[in-house]
Amino acid sequence: MSTLDPVAPAAPWIAGRYAAGPARLRLFCLPPAGGSAASFTVWRPYLPRGVELAPVQLPGRGPRIDEPVPYALEPLADALLDALRGELDLPYVLFGHSFGAVVAYELTRRIERQHGLRAPAALVVSAHRAPHVPLGRERLTGSGDRRLAAWLHRTGGLPGELLEHPEFLRDLLRAVRADLEIAERYLLPGPVPVRCPLVVLAGADDDVCAPSAAEPWAGYGAPPPRTRVVPGGHSYPRTHPESTLAAVTGELRRLGLPGLGAEGDREG
Repeated sequence: MSTLDPVAPAAPWIAGRYAAGPARLRLFCLPPAGGSAASFTVWRPYLPRGVELAPVQLPGRGPRIDEPVPYALEPLADALLDALRGELDLPYVLFGHSFGAVVAYELTRRIERQHGLRAPAALVVSAHRAPHVPLGRERLTGSGDRRLAAWLHRTGGLPGELLEHPEFLRDLLRAVRADLEIAERYLLPGPVPVRCPLVVLAGADDDVCAPSAAEPWAGYGAPPPRTRVVPGGHSYPRTHPESTLAAVTGELRRLGLPGLGAEGDREG
């Protein structure tokens, strides 16, 4: 696929939708590089009542494995905006982890430029440097499969047992490379703030995006957001789902968002 090609509409962009009671707030979740909507299944037991989990399924992974993987951010964000237009009927929050934070941020900018669309109640960016901050390390995009898989394993993005399944690994690395190419090249000349409330998350032991690397997101919100540090390394939404979701919903409650149940009020 050329970097200028549009992303063709195909399978549904939301997979594994789950609501804890009648939905009053929709939580769209964008996964890390190479990740799928299934990345957020572990959040279900900790979802507060009134919140609908709406994981985004990007092309080239999960049930959409046979679709071309986008190698450019613009057509991906444009296609995602078109796909989600009909999903903006409820108050909603965009959550993006790592690579997903870049997509969520660009999606928010597009929504806020559109007249007649409900704006996000909040944007939550997780484990990614601010868009104007240079990468600060050697790019991984051109790495061989072995080195890339080792990096994923070291940062918690790839369980060791999957290294023994080359066919699965080949499909996974195809999506990882495309997403990393977008994320590693993404750089703005300076902060471009969003109008909606902004929440910033970082992992206490994250050696890919340390809390200090996430702090420059302060220039992207008004008033400036605080950085909420949660337990775990770079894959903390998967390894520490309860703590991560508690941090997200805690910040949303602090912002006074409607539709969230009381602290500790969960379905079942």
